[in-house]
Amino acid sequence: MKYISFPGLGIEPFSIDAEAFNLFGISVMWYGVLIATGMVLAFIYALTRAKIENIKSDDIYDLGIFAIIFGVIGARLYYVIFEFKTFISYSIGATLRNIIDIRNGGLAIYGGILAGFLTVLVVSKIKKIRFSTLLDVVSPAVMIGQIIGRWGNFINVEAFGGETSLPWRMGILSSFDGGESFYSEMFVHPTFLYESLWNLLGFILIHVFYKKKKFNGQVFLFYMTWYGFGRMLIEGLRTDSLMLGPVRVSQALAAATFILGAVLMIINLRNLKRYNEAVSVEEKKEEIIE
Repeated sequence: MKYISFPGLGIEPFSIDAEAFNLFGISVMWYGVLIATGMVLAFIYALTRAKIENIKSDDIYDLGIFAIIFGVIGARLYYVIFEFKTFISYSIGATLRNIIDIRNGGLAIYGGILAGFLTVLVVSKIKKIRFSTLLDVVSPAVMIGQIIGRWGNFINVEAFGGETSLPWRMGILSSFDGGESFYSEMFVHPTFLYESLWNLLGFILIHVFYKKKKFNGQVFLFYMTWYGFGRMLIEGLRTDSLMLGPVRVSQALAAATFILGAVLMIINLRNLKRYNEAVSVEEKKEEIIE
């Protein structure tokens, strides 16, 4: 069993059981409970934003069902693609079982986000809802899931960074006798906490300024830019990144997301400014004619 501590904050070593409860002989893990909680809260929040955008609740219910299904599939496939060697077994059947068995971990958030993006696109076409508006509704909801979901990494003692001596360092102990003796101690960056807090701040900003958005899709572009920038920096601290040769896949994708989001934001704001200026000129011409 692993023990966690935050000595710089005065928090002594403690352990957390990864199993939340046992249901009919099946272990239900805290990671799954937190992910499910995040999904439920995200769905509820999306419903409140849908009302502002005059989107039917039934459409959000349908989107939620498909987004959860394909989001999990996408998160799993993303992870499997870059860690395929770890899933290979003695037969094709055994390998497929390893791939399907998500109870043993192996979900990548970017895969879920990409699959969710495509799901929103398809649903918007079928339901005849403006794609950019639906993205605005979904983006802050996704952040709620990310804020809560990262604490599952904390309970599993995973997704942490390299060693550090900073005051908020997290200690990971492989053995502890309940007194002052502990063994195999290392102090690392609690990157799960960094990302959770970064997303929390981003969510608060989006929530406050949502009604003041200047064009449809602006909330989504803010999410892209904010999350991409934060994840780009945080991923560089982690020790368990998915790699493609020497490249940290998620860090490269985060950088691309940040740049694309920022560029599209600037372009849209400039286009909006030019449009408003053009409308203003036309209004003045009409006043002169009258």
